[in-house]
Amino acid sequence: MKYAALALIPAAFAYGQTIEPARLRRLIEPDVQTGQVVVYQLQQHLLGRVPPLPGGDWPRDAGRIRRELREVLLAGWPGDIVHAPPRFTEHGVIEGSGYRIRKLRYEIVPGLWSVALLYEPAVAEGKRPGILNVNGHGQPGKALPYKQARCIQQARQGAYALNLEWFFFGEMTHAENSHWWAAHFDLAGANGAGLFYLAMRKGLDYLAAHDGVDPERLGVTGLSGGGWQTIVLSALDERVAAAVPVAGYASLRARIERPGDIGDLEQNPAGFLARYDYPHLTALLAPRPALLIYNANDNCCFRAPLVKADIFDRIRPIYARLGVQDRFGWHENFDPGDHNYELENRMQSYAFFARHFGLQPVERENVAKDEVLPPEALTVGLPDGNLTLLGLARQMASRVRQEAPSVAALRRVVRPPDARLRSVFPVGGAIEKGVEARWYRFDFEGGLAATGAWLRRLDAPEDTPATILLNDRGRRAASGAAHAALDRGDLVLALDLLFTGDAAPDKPAAGQWAQMLAATGEPPLGIRAAHLVAIAGWLSRRPVKLHTTGMRSQITALTAASLAPDAITQIAEEEGIESLRVLFDRPVPYQDAPELFCLGLYRDFDVESLRRLARGR
Repeated sequence: MKYAALALIPAAFAYGQTIEPARLRRLIEPDVQTGQVVVYQLQQHLLGRVPPLPGGDWPRDAGRIRRELREVLLAGWPGDIVHAPPRFTEHGVIEGSGYRIRKLRYEIVPGLWSVALLYEPAVAEGKRPGILNVNGHGQPGKALPYKQARCIQQARQGAYALNLEWFFFGEMTHAENSHWWAAHFDLAGANGAGLFYLAMRKGLDYLAAHDGVDPERLGVTGLSGGGWQTIVLSALDERVAAAVPVAGYASLRARIERPGDIGDLEQNPAGFLARYDYPHLTALLAPRPALLIYNANDNCCFRAPLVKADIFDRIRPIYARLGVQDRFGWHENFDPGDHNYELENRMQSYAFFARHFGLQPVERENVAKDEVLPPEALTVGLPDGNLTLLGLARQMASRVRQEAPSVAALRRVVRPPDARLRSVFPVGGAIEKGVEARWYRFDFEGGLAATGAWLRRLDAPEDTPATILLNDRGRRAASGAAHAALDRGDLVLALDLLFTGDAAPDKPAAGQWAQMLAATGEPPLGIRAAHLVAIAGWLSRRPVKLHTTGMRSQITALTAASLAPDAITQIAEEEGIESLRVLFDRPVPYQDAPELFCLGLYRDFDVESLRRLARGR
């Protein structure tokens, strides 16, 4: 057991054996709330965080908002990486009928390469449009048949079509390229979504610099995660002249109301939705042409009838005020109507780019079955020792040089809210063999809650010290520590903070909601620490000690003790970690400890520095 003692308080009473463990467990275990109640609490809290939608002065604000959002995405990324010129190398050519395919390898950041295919017209006179085709979630990545067909047809229309690979798919398929490892960049101090932005922007850089491409006619399109890339890149980079995102995003409100629309970590970057939302990104397209394509019966996410109001209907007046309402289009797909970029949707995009880029119209898609090649025929090859997302995050973590810790810096990182207890509900209780139990729900302003089992020996004095028990597995796993504390004569509060025990949501799980909180500017670590401080204050008429089991509880307790000068007198740590570096080296998946992946936490702090800060307070 590790002690980070602020002031050691000897037990004032000595007791004999107390209640039997089995009976004690029954006093700790009763449910206070269900996982669905927690989901409702999170929804209500997050709905209060939804930014106001674009207003009448939108054109004046667009440039500033675009700059602010780029700064959020690229926070922590070195300037020499952000501003590095594109580096592409060619690795073979495939001749087609009326087009050719160039196999390309390109550097995203030093040591991390990806691959791409350039579909170019066989005969191209003068400068031609360039269309960036970004990939979504689907195997075999850039070799997906619908994507090949689209790029072939675009080249036959007279455009240069660049087909990018995406992390975790196609040739980038690697366990350490899972999008969830992006959280480890946050921990090391760089916004993980920034790498995704740099990867897609490199493709635009390449097209803009290509001798055969007209830099005034650059387009972007993609499905699902590719639709998300399309809206982010097109909104934030004015070189994009026209965009066709397909089933790739929804408003924050829609994600809260229908958690199946939340998406992966990169779609909810830390701080990205604190002041602005995806409707703002859509408005940033104006006055440039855009066609939003969604599917009527989407079996994945972003079903057309459910997202249209926020991202099309609310933005259409902005185009109308600018006198360009004919540039902003909506298509709802019914054939096949599921999550797709199949023929009907492709025909819509061909007509859109033909109209706005002066390309040849397409009466029917002209792609033969044998032109869609197997993945091995399109393999480019990655360099030996190519970094992965996790590998690059580890490399960044190894370069961290932490300064002397300060409470001000900790507040900037974890952003603890003003956690006011709105009410403390005693939802039940019992007495067994000299021990009284009460079960509480702690409701905070803003809608979130914690739960706890309060225990005291009937023969203990009113001012006996209190021990708060935190366990990563929830308070039901805390009976052993509760037994020991009762034996000392302590009052005990076995506590479930947000995302543990019955303060955890069921579906979707904590990781999905944690990213939403961080995206809206409220890191979950700061929320948990602030709630702990408030509950310790509720016990303020007596000294409060903490006993933690597990690294999540440990870091929460150390953060709380660092932030609150008087609320906590002693911390005992069990099953903790000696360094946050463990999260990189073990490695610990984001979903297993989502609150620990707080943007900049390991850049500025580690376990021992938090202990020193807590002792100093």
